[in-house]
Amino acid sequence: MKNKIHRALKITILSAVIPVIAFAATSAPAALRPNGDLYIPVKEVSEKAIFYPVVVEGTKMEVFAVKAPDGTIRTAFNTCQVCFDSGWGYYVQEGSVFVCQNCGNRFRASNIEVVKGGCNPIPILPENKIADAEGITISNGFLRQAKRIFSNWKSGY
Repeated sequence: MKNKIHRALKITILSAVIPVIAFAATSAPAALRPNGDLYIPVKEVSEKAIFYPVVVEGTKMEVFAVKAPDGTIRTAFNTCQVCFDSGWGYYVQEGSVFVCQNCGNRFRASNIEVVKGGCNPIPILPENKIADAEGITISNGFLRQAKRIFSNWKSGY
């Protein structure tokens, strides 16, 4: 009986820890500059999205960057254009697609910043960031404007 309890406890602990480890493996520490701008080093970005958690004026938010099949780096807020209000409209990457955790819509990395409207990640377009060979900067002012779409966010990073 004692061994069964220990085994059940180990399984319970592992089932709680493994998702945290998986999440941590895809997240990067927020690279906020002193002025509040988010900086994403280009060398970090690959086909596996990196999620950048940030807190802007007390609101938890998340930006992700991913290299599309054409080699370009795409950025978006980790919330859905349709489902953001539910709080569960955030994305998890499965291979080359992003899956909305509210409605299950699947969205290809190659469509980020290309397809606008509908159930997909809210793009951070070229006019809303500064990109060069070294990195991508998303201004604090732009992040502050986006706070409202995260007001009910339940990703829980």
